[in-house]
Amino acid sequence: MRKKNLGLTVLACLVFAFLIIPLLIVVVTAFGEAAAIQFPIKGFSLEWFIKAFKTKSFIRGLKTSMNISMVSTAASILVGVPAAYALARGNLKRRAFLKNVFLSPTFVPGIVIGFALFQFLTIKLQMKIMTSLFMGHFLISLPYIIRVVGSSLEQFDFSIEEAAWTLGCTKITTFVKIVLPNISSGIFASFMLAFINSFNNIPVSMFLSGPGVQTLPIALMNHIEYNYDPTVSAMSVMLMLCTILLMWLIEKTLGLATIA
Repeated sequence: MRKKNLGLTVLACLVFAFLIIPLLIVVVTAFGEAAAIQFPIKGFSLEWFIKAFKTKSFIRGLKTSMNISMVSTAASILVGVPAAYALARGNLKRRAFLKNVFLSPTFVPGIVIGFALFQFLTIKLQMKIMTSLFMGHFLISLPYIIRVVGSSLEQFDFSIEEAAWTLGCTKITTFVKIVLPNISSGIFASFMLAFINSFNNIPVSMFLSGPGVQTLPIALMNHIEYNYDPTVSAMSVMLMLCTILLMWLIEKTLGLATIA
């Protein structure tokens, strides 16, 4: 038994090292003095962080990513919260089937979703680039809302809702004044998770971006294709810090164990 536990511990350490070491290398290369990404670095400099804020493609990509992520996640909240409530409370036929339909974007590889949306939205319907990006990011954000809010609803005592009905509250009033305040932490956590997923998404954005319109991850990919300097590493470090901060807020709000 001890040998088995030791083996699992070693395996877990190797997996964590495989995931963390590349991130540490990116962090280190962001502070190098050389004009090209190199590890180990020679000298220490903050020049590339300053250059990241002066790179116009990064700033445009950041604005596009923020706009698309905020709007698509907000739309996902408006659709996902009632959908999660209907799945948890309503007497729907084939509830498991409907839940699988809503969660299907998390099962299908992102590159497949991106290509399918490109063929349907851009080629067939000939939508504008921003509209296509919004639709794509809305689709990949919705499952996070339904899953996290659904987990919060599973812990909600629906007898409180029924008591409000018996006291004369309408179903809409009860939902707004009773249900939503009790699952607000789940809604906030789902918003943060969906926003992070949308902001950092590459496969869908790669297919739906176009001339003059690209998200920040796509701008980073295009930049490193022609300019192998640590500017990308510097921007990546800042994105990692923002992601860590958001995940910390989620942990303090709801708890990652509950989300899982």
